[in-house]
Amino acid sequence: MKRNLFRTLFLLVLALSLSTAMQAQTDATQQANDSKAKATTGGAKDPTPATAITASTTPIDLARAALAAQGGDKYKTMKNMILQGSVDLYAPNSTFSLPGGFVWVEAGEKVRLEVNAPPTVSFKQIYDGQRSYSSLPGVELPPASKFGLPLLGKFDQPGYTVSALPDKKKLRGFRIADAEGNATDFFVDPATGRVMTFLIAYNGFTFGTDNKKFKEVEGVLIPVSFSQRLEMQAGAYFAEYNVKTVKLNQALGDDVFNIPN
Repeated sequence: MKRNLFRTLFLLVLALSLSTAMQAQTDATQQANDSKAKATTGGAKDPTPATAITASTTPIDLARAALAAQGGDKYKTMKNMILQGSVDLYAPNSTFSLPGGFVWVEAGEKVRLEVNAPPTVSFKQIYDGQRSYSSLPGVELPPASKFGLPLLGKFDQPGYTVSALPDKKKLRGFRIADAEGNATDFFVDPATGRVMTFLIAYNGFTFGTDNKKFKEVEGVLIPVSFSQRLEMQAGAYFAEYNVKTVKLNQALGDDVFNIPN
């Protein structure tokens, strides 16, 4: 039973590789040209979108506003990212967490994720762009380029469609899907254009991510505190992430994404 519990928690951890850690925002020059600072979220100033988001804004324009808030070309041309911090995992109806640490490296479609919570958990997941490796049998990492925020850099390319979604509270919603039917549902703050929540359906599971606090690094807005939720028959599993170290566009060793023999 305990093994099944932690296998499920690992599935929740996998959503990290598809999540908001590559959130981005326009740099200071773009902020000055596009807008005046309007609101504050997690201690960082939010720029008003260059194009105002209203109740009548179309899904394609919502996607454009979200990409601009991510940083536009800066986000699309980011070479790699390294995140390190702590994570607390919660089972359904539990107030007690399984604390641990994580390291996540992403470069294009390549991903390396390690989670350690001794003495119970030691987990490693690698996707080298073609093959996937997991230290936990039966848990495989999907290609990072097919879900989550990377779709914002592709929505206007052939094979991708953008459609409307009902608003979620005060957030405007839209969906981006590829030709294979892989889709991500985005919900943006109309005051800033930022993606505050997104949902991913994969292998029968639905992963939800909510951003709480942000930090700007080299013009890229990184969510340094965010939660993820996985709904199952047994109840909702939660993971609370706190990023302590962020590094972008680093020189990576050739062995970072090597698959173990």
